[in-house]
Amino acid sequence: MKRRVDAMTCGGCALSVAGATVAPLLWLSMPRTRRHLGGAFENEGLDLSVMLTELPFVVLGGAFLPLLILTLMVRPAVRRRLREDP
Repeated sequence: MKRRVDAMTCGGCALSVAGATVAPLLWLSMPRTRRHLGGAFENEGLDLSVMLTELPFVVLGGAFLPLLILTLMVRPAVRRRLREDP
């Protein structure tokens, strides 16, 4: 049982790193973000406040959402196994 828990922990960490990496890349490809970070004539549309207001939430959401999904998927299997092992 101990090795299975360690594998789950490593899998969760890997999902968290992947989510924290992919979420900002996806956020940067959105038209709304591109509009705030430039693309207007002579930087008239440049608004760098989105880097301080939105980007931290995007990274945190990208890191924690995969962990939440993994927890919700694994929890019923662990409960079932604990009921079967008296």
